[in-house]
Amino acid sequence: MAARVLFQRRAAPLTAAVLVGSIAFYPRVALAEAPGSNHSSRKPIYDDVEGLESAFPSAPKPTATTPPAAQTPAPAAAAAVPSSVAEAIVPSLATTTPSSELTARHRAPTPTERLAAQIRRGRLFLYEQACAAEDSVNVSMARAFALEQSFTSTIASLAPPRESGEKLMPGAVYVLVAGMAGSIVARNRNVLLRGSLPLALGVGAAWVVVPVTMRNVSELLWTYEQKVPAVADAHLRTREGIEQGWSFARVHANLAVRKIEESVTDARQTVEGWVRKGK
Repeated sequence: MAARVLFQRRAAPLTAAVLVGSIAFYPRVALAEAPGSNHSSRKPIYDDVEGLESAFPSAPKPTATTPPAAQTPAPAAAAAVPSSVAEAIVPSLATTTPSSELTARHRAPTPTERLAAQIRRGRLFLYEQACAAEDSVNVSMARAFALEQSFTSTIASLAPPRESGEKLMPGAVYVLVAGMAGSIVARNRNVLLRGSLPLALGVGAAWVVVPVTMRNVSELLWTYEQKVPAVADAHLRTREGIEQGWSFARVHANLAVRKIEESVTDARQTVEGWVRKGK
């Protein structure tokens, strides 16, 4: 009885030492795979949706095969350890699939990754719309600035140069007075005459008083008329007709002056002849 108790007291530390040694020196296989799905690294929000499956390959599925080293018989001291304790302490070993099969298999994107892809698409859509709106505003402002610059440069080009000696202020007053005089003269006439006479007198006075400014205005109007060929052709025809009529009028006026001069000369000669005969 005493020998049994003594054996149990000495066998307990020996058993514990054998158990710890078997656990520490038990042959294992070190797995170098990527962590599981619950330990997956974060995915950047701007990755391509098509590259989700290729960016996150699935972890290899372990197979419940026993390694060759596990088939070797355990030491005799480890045989005394209960099977339940050994199963609770020693982890299960698994073999990995070959690298070719690992690259061939891919897992589907997770809901989090799909949500990230949708958020990416939404943000890119909003960014494109914001860029389009900004571009349209910039184009509109550029057009407004160009129109303003064109207007100011056009108004500045109408002013006469300093070396011409022409002044706009008194000339504009004279033109206004001429237009008012035409409206006063034609106030009891028909509507056509009341509308055309003040305009004609004002334009005529402008060509007389401020000829340089009127030349600049006519050139500007001609540039705008050239954009409409029909108006430009009508203007050219009207101008040619006016020039021809003015030339004919000048020719007829010269002929009339000559005839008058000839008549006056004949009359003077006749009177001179009468005076000589009377003497």
